[in-house]
Amino acid sequence: MQSTYNSWLVALSLVVATLASYTALDLSGRISLLARSRARHAWLAGGAAAMGVGIWSMHFIGMLAFSLPVPLGYDVATTGYSLAIAIVVSWFALFVATRASLERMGLIAGGVLMGLGIAAMHYTGMAALQMRPAIRFDPALLAASIVIAIVAATAALGIARALSDGKQVHVAQKRIGAAFVMGLAITGMHYTGMAAADFAAGAICTTANGIDSQWLATTVTLCTFAILIATLTLSRIDIRASLLAGSVTQLNEQIVRMAKFDMLTDLPNRRTLAERIERAIAASRRSGRMFAVLFMDLDGFKTINDSLGHSTGDEVLVAFAQRLLHCVHGDDTVARLGGDEFVVLLDNLESPAGARHVAETVLERMRKGAWGDGQPLQVTPSIGIALFPQDGENVDSLLKHADAAMYEAKRGGRSTYRFFEASMNEAATRTLRIQNALHEALDAGYFSLCFQPKFRGENGELAGAEALLRLDHPELGALTPLEFIPVAERSGQIVEIGNWVVRETCRQIRRWESAGLPAMKVAINLSPRQLGQPDLVESILGIVRAEEVACERIMFEITETVAMQDAARTTETIREFQKNGFEIAIDDFGTGYSSLAYLQRFRVKQLKIDRFFTNGLDEHGREGGAIVSAIIALAHSLEMDVVAEGVETASQLAKLKTMKCDEMQGFLLGKPLTPDAFGALLQERALSP
Repeated sequence: MQSTYNSWLVALSLVVATLASYTALDLSGRISLLARSRARHAWLAGGAAAMGVGIWSMHFIGMLAFSLPVPLGYDVATTGYSLAIAIVVSWFALFVATRASLERMGLIAGGVLMGLGIAAMHYTGMAALQMRPAIRFDPALLAASIVIAIVAATAALGIARALSDGKQVHVAQKRIGAAFVMGLAITGMHYTGMAAADFAAGAICTTANGIDSQWLATTVTLCTFAILIATLTLSRIDIRASLLAGSVTQLNEQIVRMAKFDMLTDLPNRRTLAERIERAIAASRRSGRMFAVLFMDLDGFKTINDSLGHSTGDEVLVAFAQRLLHCVHGDDTVARLGGDEFVVLLDNLESPAGARHVAETVLERMRKGAWGDGQPLQVTPSIGIALFPQDGENVDSLLKHADAAMYEAKRGGRSTYRFFEASMNEAATRTLRIQNALHEALDAGYFSLCFQPKFRGENGELAGAEALLRLDHPELGALTPLEFIPVAERSGQIVEIGNWVVRETCRQIRRWESAGLPAMKVAINLSPRQLGQPDLVESILGIVRAEEVACERIMFEITETVAMQDAARTTETIREFQKNGFEIAIDDFGTGYSSLAYLQRFRVKQLKIDRFFTNGLDEHGREGGAIVSAIIALAHSLEMDVVAEGVETASQLAKLKTMKCDEMQGFLLGKPLTPDAFGALLQERALSP
């Protein structure tokens, strides 16, 4: 019997097949993102229904496109069976394509079963015609249709599997192209199967019911399109909702992490450290074993930050954190409290020797270790150690006592460690009181200046003075610079205090000038923290100009050790000072790590010999004299003046004069004087013949 096809319905079946294929690919990607949960099972079931309807609709529209010279109809029950097969096959396809792991053989086996299922759906749907006599099939074409179904199914599973990978790019475009290829394969299988059917002459359809095939095709198509589009829309909405939920979850996790970990170094922060110390206390009380808290502060870190910038400082902190992790065991805790403060929690120690070993290891490896982090700067910490239970029975006391021990290590020369001792509490308390006093001193007027005279070696004339800072607090009493200057340096208050010293010195110079006293050069000490300020010269120049004092009246003294910490930067700073008319002296010469090459580059006005060498003129006889004589000769060869400080005996004075020392100062010649007393000295010298 001769058959014909409605070309419009054939084209429509291809469109439906393509849309169903795209829906299948989209659903497989959506389901792959879901963990094993109720949502995954719900999408598998709903997706299978939508995909099954789409595939079945393509088949049914293709059947409606087919016509014979006799009326045709379809058995409702058999047609329903074919729809059920399509849905089951679709569920199986989605299940296989979205599995977490799928080997090649599993993919092929799935493709074979799915292809057989599609063929079963197709031939069950054809059986719904219930022709008399029955339809006969060409074996070759029937086999070809099954092969096409298996190949198409396997290819569909492979494509769906590949496109469900979250790392894919341009997924939407790839799905559209793949859907069109899959649609061609599915329709190719259908029409190959139809071509395999042979309808006998005079055959009739026992289920013919007179329903218009065009109307039925339109109805099925519209329903199918509605189902597939609704499914895709729900998928898009659900994906956006899932992405939003995922973003919220990720944000919450990030907030929790920010609350527990340091964002720069990714180490536990103070809060997390406190929790772990609490757990260590509870465990130690049960086991009877001790643990240690090591408090660390990086020596010279402020200089790195000020001279090289905060980005370099951050790199140093990250590198130090990683290096510190390599110095302890995996079950120990390394935390950052902020700034350059780090804490190590050592659990389950047998004795204090374990903490001592770790501290020595950290210092040794930080000094000499070759690290692979690309950070050329080597930094070492000062370390304070507190032990549980003898040094504290709670988090606050352990950290406080470890911090006190750390400051004792700094006072002991830096880059070393100290165990906590009860006496350190008193020192820490006094340090805190001094720090509070410094906050009050500028506003309350507790600071004052003294001026120690300097005399020329050849004739004993007054050559100038050195400004010395004093602090007299109503509660703490008179504090020596050795007490409060290191505290101000560590806290950063020294910068503001240093500016006050410059301003007050300028005002005192103007008072002496107003009184008609001789012009005199005054030396002011610069601290390490001041020298690290990027706008140091500009700031001081602004103060001096505001006070209307000539720059030539001021000399700044920089200690040798500080000058050599960053000799290149020191050279630039000295040049800038000299360009504006200030003179520079290197203080405490001989106690640091002098580089003659840099000393030549500095080209300062003066070298000040440290009092240690001045005392050596009496204590070490010829050897002491040889050293001082060599320093004076070196300075003179570089066209620098030499000042000897700490002159306290007549024999020292006589030897220095013999050695042609340019200037001298010390208690033998003149103690630090109040501004009025120094003014009186100036008046006296001015009246002397």
